[in-house]
Amino acid sequence: MNSTAPKRRSRSRKGAPGILDVAARAGVSGATVSRCFNSRETVRPQTRERVEKAARELGYIRDRTAGALHGKMSGTVGLVVPTIDNAIFSELIEAFSNELHLHDRTMIIASHNYDLMREVSIVRSLLERRIDGIALVGRDHDIAAVEMLKVRGVPVVALWNSTGVPGIPTIGTNNYQSAFDITQHLIDLKHRDIALLFPDTHSNDRARDRKQGVLSALRATGITLSEHRDYQCEYDMASAKHLAMDVLRDNPPTAFVCGNDVIAHGVIHGAIRLGIRIPEEVSVVGIGDFRGSAAIEPPLTTVRLPARRIGQSAAKILIEQLNRTDASEVCDTTIPSHVIVRESTAMNTR
Repeated sequence: MNSTAPKRRSRSRKGAPGILDVAARAGVSGATVSRCFNSRETVRPQTRERVEKAARELGYIRDRTAGALHGKMSGTVGLVVPTIDNAIFSELIEAFSNELHLHDRTMIIASHNYDLMREVSIVRSLLERRIDGIALVGRDHDIAAVEMLKVRGVPVVALWNSTGVPGIPTIGTNNYQSAFDITQHLIDLKHRDIALLFPDTHSNDRARDRKQGVLSALRATGITLSEHRDYQCEYDMASAKHLAMDVLRDNPPTAFVCGNDVIAHGVIHGAIRLGIRIPEEVSVVGIGDFRGSAAIEPPLTTVRLPARRIGQSAAKILIEQLNRTDASEVCDTTIPSHVIVRESTAMNTR
């Protein structure tokens, strides 16, 4: 036996198939396998097909982290959202993920529950994992999070609002205009005694813009919102239901404008529990057009926010940044929202 013969590694650590296993099965060199996964365009299509077939048969899994340690792309993008408890964010996440998949990338998702200090920790953790890029929701962010990304030159995109952090491309809708439009719908139906149910807007720029849109629409018509018609309600259906029941028992308004569809669903359930007819006795509108808003009884009048288009477009913007070698102008992109009139609103006859 020749002890000086080079040893051929057939398996990587822990018995998992490695590049040489794939190369042997496909009848190519290890360098060709590496190019197939890292620089696909440099390998002939027939060869790529043979290598990919061999990789599937062996159950080979590419080790992207090894490339990341040497300054190469990890193939992973971070997406940080306020919550995964809202259907509207689920739609955004799904569209974002699907678009990344088309470009052979995956994502790490995290939520900060509307806590911007927690977002700082999440961003730091994602950077430690050498992500290629990151998507954040909104324009309210702690300066520490923004600076960490800026210093490291990590591509960033901000979602959901039509305007965002200076220097960061933004893709979203005009939340102010969305709320203005849905409030105008109620005003056109002769509603003047309108109650607002919105969450705390301190660390939530989307809710803040929406509330300002509602107030602007009311002011434009000469309607003054009294303190007892301005209610704080978290994005929680049960909380909204109980709050609405309290309001409806004591001097009920003719209409409710809700910060999103979750709150609006709660208001509808509260009214039904009290035997109050919607829309004959009170009208209800939401913002978002979540799954279920068209199926609830009565179907909810709301604003359709383009969650899927925002998620898909955000992923495309990040991919473009990752593939670009030169700096280009940062721009904001606005996708319009649309009022969807259903059966939860009617002309005020009081």
